[in-house]
Amino acid sequence: MNAGKTLFAQVMEFVPWTSFSPIVQRYDGNSGVRTLSCAEQFRAMAFAQLTWRESLRDIEASLSANASKLYAMGFRSAVRRSTLADANEGRDWRIWADLAAVLIRRARKLYASEPLGVELDNTVYALDSSTIDLCLSLFDWAPFRSTKAAIKLHTLLDLRGAIPAFIHISDGKLGDVNVLDLLPLEAGAFYVMDRGYLDFARLYACIAPALSSSHAPRRAWMRGACTRRRRTGAAAWSAISACCSMASTRPRSIPSICGAFASRIRSRARRWCF
Repeated sequence: MNAGKTLFAQVMEFVPWTSFSPIVQRYDGNSGVRTLSCAEQFRAMAFAQLTWRESLRDIEASLSANASKLYAMGFRSAVRRSTLADANEGRDWRIWADLAAVLIRRARKLYASEPLGVELDNTVYALDSSTIDLCLSLFDWAPFRSTKAAIKLHTLLDLRGAIPAFIHISDGKLGDVNVLDLLPLEAGAFYVMDRGYLDFARLYACIAPALSSSHAPRRAWMRGACTRRRRTGAAAWSAISACCSMASTRPRSIPSICGAFASRIRSRARRWCF
């Protein structure tokens, strides 16, 4: 019999609890709490995610089946679904947003030297959104169509390690291009996005601190796969050139980067497909 730590307890050791405690204090997460602290709430939801639990009742039943191991897993008492539901509803969401930011920063450092398949030392991001359909009768706060609700998940993905660097959740009706106003920009980084983000005024506002490039979605090009890939580089360079031409002179910080980026896309289009 295994007399050591459970696998779940070993996984939880990677969570930066020393950083988590100040975050909880910042938002008074444990104020008035008697039975389920923020740390225990996180452990319960992490357990549900790792073990594919489908409901609060399922979480409660699974944890109750291992009652003798709860203390070793970090729980002071049994987890009740009503208590967990109240915690999920009432706790400040900024606690989990700040914790996610800490974890993302740590994870990105681990993949900082991972090769991209392209000879670039700069950070490369991919920006896109996904619409998540919801039941209108249960999620009436997220209207989308007359018969269904939806939210839209806007994600900026660091292609080294495929780690999200920015996430914004909006209603399903928000246009993709509006996220450019919220996007944190990194000087010298490359941002790859489709035609849904093609707004020259916004791209020009972004081009001074960072290099923005857009390529049209595949359905907009000719049917031949090779033709699509060849035209991707030309489309990206056209978007960059149009943004630069809106100013009387090109920004001094990026012309060499623009040229190098365009030439690399053209020469490596068949290998570099997003």
